[in-house]
Parts: sequence; structure tokens; C-alpha cells
Amino acid sequence: MPTQPTDDELELIRQSGVALRVGRLSLSAGTGSYRVKSSMARVARALGIDRHQAHVTLTEITTTSHRGNSFRTEVTEVRSVGINADRLSELEHLAGSLVGRQATVDEVTAELDRIESKPLLYRPVVNALWAAIACAAFAFLNNGGPVEMGAVFIGAWLGQLVRRLLLHRGLNQFGVTMVAAAVACLAYLGVVSLVHELGATEARHAAGYISAVLFLIPGFPLVTGGLDLAKLDFSAGVARLSYALVVLTSAALAVWGVSMVAGLSPEPAVAPTFDPAVMTALRLVASFVGVLGFALMFNSPGRMALAAAVVGMVANTGRLLLVDADVPVQAAAAGAALLVGVLAALIAPRMGVPRITVSVPAVVIMVPGAAAYRAIFFLSNGDTTSALAYGVQAGLVVIALCIGLAVARMVSDREWAFER
Repeated sequence: MPTQPTDDELELIRQSGVALRVGRLSLSAGTGSYRVKSSMARVARALGIDRHQAHVTLTEITTTSHRGNSFRTEVTEVRSVGINADRLSELEHLAGSLVGRQATVDEVTAELDRIESKPLLYRPVVNALWAAIACAAFAFLNNGGPVEMGAVFIGAWLGQLVRRLLLHRGLNQFGVTMVAAAVACLAYLGVVSLVHELGATEARHAAGYISAVLFLIPGFPLVTGGLDLAKLDFSAGVARLSYALVVLTSAALAVWGVSMVAGLSPEPAVAPTFDPAVMTALRLVASFVGVLGFALMFNSPGRMALAAAVVGMVANTGRLLLVDADVPVQAAAAGAALLVGVLAALIAPRMGVPRITVSVPAVVIMVPGAAAYRAIFFLSNGDTTSALAYGVQAGLVVIALCIGLAVARMVSDREWAFER
């Protein structure tokens, strides 16, 4: 006959379930596997679990909790992959508050109930506004002018609004990505065509439409996937990078489809001619606004978003100045990411927020989304030479960004510098 679990075993079951819930909430909020494991381990120790082990992928967590001669193994699955910086900050604060003290299951459960039930900071219309602002700033950094920036603003706003509404109705994420990309591109082209018909612009402005879909760049999975690989967590790292590639491909195929119908080619725009001092000032403003928009789109509180914007403004403008000085783009990206990581290590602890919520939005604006889209566009057209050139360029920059952030972690965090 099966034996009934003892009171101690029942308590271990409750404790293990709470620790797993922390991991599930962290994973669904978009953080890397290293941070998911760390949060679960800190909560488990505070609850009285002797040893806690976890295996984390993009959508699954398997944990084993040990106490004395008893152990409990559980598995959970996270089907919704998204970014919620405010939730990450709340969970990090909870895990940090439990270090060095004992906590009860009921105490932690009550706090998790509060965090999970907390509504998003921004309604869909406002969230789409942040994406529109970020993409308009991106359009300037991609050599766009006022017409492109205005059209990108409208296209990105509509695209992100559609994306947010459809995702919250549980539709397939990759299908939603394609729909959002198509809506953004068509809205951009509609605005440009209207302005052209009014005689206020030339048709060449249609070439900037690729900036309207840059809100779909999976920056968080790309960066956290690279950091997971740096921690030798290949199952999580490869899964995240594969997810990012599929999202990017879904968006790019929609862009390609619209391009074929409209007869467009996403060629790079000619850089505007400004005095170097004026151009630097404009880049500072555009970088600040772009990072601020992305951070707010990731549901960051205002204070956290401002910190990320300041860090991104300094690092991205420095990167662009290095590129202007003929420094290889991947070297400039690695240096800028290293600066972001170091600044985030200095700023985030003083603000009481996770470092990732400051560093990733600051780095996302450096992700070569335009080059990645162009690579898939030319590949779809059969122009393998151009596709290879843009694809290698994009890949090298992404690798450089991840290396820069990883090195910054290693020089500022002993747990990254030493394998244990």
C-alpha cells in the first residue's frame, strides 16, 4: 500500500512549488536562465530548502528541491514568451529581500500573488506610442529625414497596437508578428504615398519603410541568449537564439511580401549632411529617445527607463562616432556593449533594479535590425551575395554585443568571472 506523505514532506512540496512559481514568473517576464535559477535558489534557501537545482530552457523549467533525505522534482511550462521589466524588478526585489533570513510559504505566496496580479503599466494605445517613438528615432539613426520619421511613427504605432491586441488574445506569436509587420509597412507606405501625391516629397522616401518594423526586433532574446551561452547554458541559449531567429524571419518575410507587391527594395538611405557637432547632438537625442521608447515598451517604470536611456545615449553615440572614424562596426559594437554593461553594473544596484532591465534596452538600439531584414529580403529574392553580406554583418554585430555584455559581467560579477 502507498504510504501517506509526512508533514515534513508535505511542507517540502509546498516550498518547492513556491520556488518553481518564482521561476515561472521570471521566465515569462523575459529574463535569462541564469537569473531564473538565481531567483529560485534564493527563494528556496529562504524557505528552508537545503539544495535547489534547476534546468531552464526558453519555455520549460525542471527543478529538484532537496531537504534531508527527501526531494521533490517538478516541471512547468511557459507558453507565453514576452518582456515585462516591471515584473522582473518586482521579482528581483522579492528574491533580494529574502537573502539571509527565513520566510514562510504563505508570506512568499502572498507577495507572488500581488506581483502576478499587478496590471501592465501602460495600456495598449500608450504601449504602441512608445514603440512608435523608438522606431521614429531609429529612422533618424538609419539616415531618415522628417518624412520618413513621421511615416515610421504612424506605421510602428499601428503595428505594435495590432501586435499587442492580438497577442493578448492568445494568437500564435509568429503569425501575429507577420501581421504586425505587414500592417506597419503598409501604413508607412500609405503615409509616404499620400505625402507624395500632395507634392511635398519624392518617391525615394519609400526606401525608409524598414525602420517601421524595428519594434519587432527580438532584442531581449538575442541578448539573453548570448549571455546564457556565455554561462555555458547551451540548452537555454540555443533555444533563445532559435526563437529570436524565427521571430526575425517571420517579420522579414512579411516585409518581403509587402516589398514584392509594392515594388520596393530596402536599400540603405543616403546619410544627411550636417555639421559634425550638430550630428553628434542629434544622435544623442535620437539615441536617448529611442532607448527610452524601447524601455517603456518593455513595461519599464519611468525611473528605470530613464536610466536605460541615459546609458544607451552615451554608448550608442560613442559607437556611431567610432564607426565614423572607420573602426570596424563589430569592434565598435563590442566596445559600446562593454560600456553599457559597466554603466549598468554601477547604476542598477544603486537604483535597486535588475541590471538586465537597464542594459538590454540600451543595447537593443544597437542590434542591426535593418541589416538582418535586408539579409532575409535578398535571400528571398535569390540574391545570395547581398543576403550573405548583410547576414554576416548582422551576425557579427550581434555576437560583438553579446561579447561586450558578457565581458562586462565577468569584470563586475564574481559569479560570472569564476566557474563553480
